[in-house]
Amino acid sequence: MSNEYHRSNEKKNKPMKINYLFAILVSIPCFSQLYVGASAPVYVKNEVLYVGQNINLATNSNLYLRNNSQLLQGTTGVSNNSGTGIISVYQEGTSDNFEYNYWCSPVGNATAITGNTNFGITMLNRPTSSTISTPASILANGNLNGTANPLAIASNWIYKLTNANNYSQWVFVGSATTLAPGEGFTMKGTGGNDATDPEGTGIVNNPGTGAQRYDFRGKPNDGTISVNVGAGNAASLTGNPYPSALHLNAFLLDASNGACTGIAYFWEQDKTVNSHYLASYKGGYASYSPLNLGSTGLYVPATFNTYKKDGTVNTTGTSSGVAVQRKYIPIGQGFLINGNTNGSVSFKNSHRIFYKEGLGLSEFAKSTKDKTSKNTDEAVETSHLRINTIINNEFTRQLALAFLPEATDGIDFGIDALNMDESLPNDASFWIENKNFIIQGVSFEPTKRIPLVIKATTITTMKFNVVEVKNFDSTQNVYLYDELDSSYHNIKNGSYQITVAPGVYKDRFKITFTNQTLSTNSEVKSIFFISQDNTNEVLRAFNPNNRTLASFTLYDILGKAILSKNNLGAEQNYTFSTSGLSAGIYIATFITADNEKNSQKIIISNSGKR
Repeated sequence: MSNEYHRSNEKKNKPMKINYLFAILVSIPCFSQLYVGASAPVYVKNEVLYVGQNINLATNSNLYLRNNSQLLQGTTGVSNNSGTGIISVYQEGTSDNFEYNYWCSPVGNATAITGNTNFGITMLNRPTSSTISTPASILANGNLNGTANPLAIASNWIYKLTNANNYSQWVFVGSATTLAPGEGFTMKGTGGNDATDPEGTGIVNNPGTGAQRYDFRGKPNDGTISVNVGAGNAASLTGNPYPSALHLNAFLLDASNGACTGIAYFWEQDKTVNSHYLASYKGGYASYSPLNLGSTGLYVPATFNTYKKDGTVNTTGTSSGVAVQRKYIPIGQGFLINGNTNGSVSFKNSHRIFYKEGLGLSEFAKSTKDKTSKNTDEAVETSHLRINTIINNEFTRQLALAFLPEATDGIDFGIDALNMDESLPNDASFWIENKNFIIQGVSFEPTKRIPLVIKATTITTMKFNVVEVKNFDSTQNVYLYDELDSSYHNIKNGSYQITVAPGVYKDRFKITFTNQTLSTNSEVKSIFFISQDNTNEVLRAFNPNNRTLASFTLYDILGKAILSKNNLGAEQNYTFSTSGLSAGIYIATFITADNEKNSQKIIISNSGKR
């Protein structure tokens, strides 16, 4: 827990009882228990309210959390919060009829039942003053567009997801109060504007562009909250279930949460696409890897940016390629997790923290607001590289390579982030244990080679370059190694562009840190000669040391195999007919019996013969 909200023990073991008309808490209060009597509002402004155990909100008693105020509790088991009174806390989502936000409610239905309760969108409200709100209108299923004033929510877009492996497994919720604590849900924004400024701070409910404010009212969620996950990377939509910030690293890396992969995924959507049709969406999942508890983590945006032919971002639309800070998840934020095994993961009060949204490491998935506050977290960014692959000068896939001494070359819990957008027709990712990853962690060694997998469904151009270097040796080069012609390309100080034929390339490209082959290849190449005789339309190879050759392959410039021969033996001279081949550049590759490779580019013209 942060020391920001700890106080002396002067009220320890003594429940705080408030039963007068109105209380305003403006310093940092800390109570063992909190009882608020009937019709006795409590207003907390710009502070944290810490309660060591349970809260009892009597009938018609309201606890207002305003101006970034948060409620934290110290319960170590399940919630014992009681009473039919409510807390009221604000959060802003997108002001766009066509864009989804992923949510998770900080409150449940204010019933007489002790403990956490279910949530539904009928519990969302429109603020009219700092303490008064009017319930949102819930539009019937089939009404697609919500409004800001009066606040009306389109129930058509309220869905949840549990242990899913495909799109069809989204479950419709609508206006029902059936969302269990910790269950996330989707909701689209609103159209129009709402100039109401409930707190007199100059921030209105909805300025027309940017954010839509919602007032969550209900019983505060507390204590251990469990969410089911499924084996085989099944996806579950969850989120921050508390009326306080959530230390996402602490939740994901909790040793008792090993049933998930330790990675969080966030939905991003192109705000310029105004359509409700699935086929028109431009969106995808950004990946967040916590790396370790003290790290600021690594966030890699979704891949749906469009680019001009020179590789620069189009100015006609909003780019998704913005690094969003996710270490501390704000109130209401939803995200996906994947399961390692069938089981559950648990949110705990020990994962909660008082950290104000906008302080640098906590941002909700909505349009940018004024976030001028300084970052008060002094955590150092983990050493890493960001590598962009610009695909057909149109889309960019960003990959992040982190360097941690504890990381292995295999899949590491809480470090390596799976590619959630594998349906993209053309893509690039890290290749770990026969799966595609967007974030990979390794221990740094200059001789290490890190495989990439390239997928292309059509003839595709890919341009690789390093776009960000953090806490990494500035003198250390980074290369992309192309196995096809044994070439090295410095992508830290430049870029490498290649055009590939349709296919999946799992063994061709690797990230390396040295441009020298650490074997006897250099010696072999000096006594192995490849040449093209265009007059006689043959490719010749001279093998003076009679090395045993396992195979010969001739590739075109797209990497497609045109000719191939196996079990060549140990001859000194070889010839291969190139008659009938189109003029152009090819790559001839010979592999010896002990797996050493000799490659050379050749030019075929076939213009010399008459």
